Amino acid sequence: MALASRLLSKSKQLRAGRILLQEHAFPVRFFAKEAAPPALKGDEMLKNIFLEVKNKFETAMGVLRKEKITIAPEDPAAVSQYAQVMKTVRAKADLFSESQRIQYTIQTRTQDIPDARTYLLTLREIRIKRGLTDELGAEAMMMEALEKVEKEIKKPLMRNDKKGIALLTAEFDKINKKLGVRREDLPKLEERLELNIAKAQLEELKKEATEAMETQKKREEFKDEEMVDVKSLDIRNFI
Repeated sequence: MALASRLLSKSKQLRAGRILLQEHAFPVRFFAKEAAPPALKGDEMLKNIFLEVKNKFETAMGVLRKEKITIAPEDPAAVSQYAQVMKTVRAKADLFSESQRIQYTIQTRTQDIPDARTYLLTLREIRIKRGLTDELGAEAMMMEALEKVEKEIKKPLMRNDKKGIALLTAEFDKINKKLGVRREDLPKLEERLELNIAKAQLEELKKEATEAMETQKKREEFKDEEMVDVKSLDIRNFI
């Protein structure tokens, strides 16, 4: 265990807090759900934001120091447990879930877009940037639906065109029905998204821990030590 303890003693090598809290702890725009009161002066506003982020980070780390996390992305039970831990972190630290962050991004990126085509193209950019895949080919179907509506109304579809948007919405409903997507299924889809994210983060943890152990193994004082199984490591001891 000397090798495991030594490699985890340096934040650079496992960086558990950073990985576990990446996009949860530091981006201020995800923390401030409401804009600061306009009466605040610049320095005071920055101070309040800093304190808010600091409190959320400390709350999140407090949860992570108590909850057991098994670094085993290949184990569905471990992934589910990790996802539950992160759900607890978000609840206690008042952080956005991944779906909420995506919704927030969509809202802020598209609020000033006047036409439906640019809106859909922006959604595609957001999806790609977030690393999400369109396995069902929904985007292509949506663009085809837009083409159909614009051909029918004989002009570009604007988002304030209520009749045109109603036509497009009807086409989207047909697409959802074809793909078997129902509104009542959205909570399950959100849960699946969170599990996929949890698995990806555990894979990153496992990769970094393994690389750290392999690096330390090359050092003279550890050459005779065997590498421990990553999933036997208890992150609570090192954050």
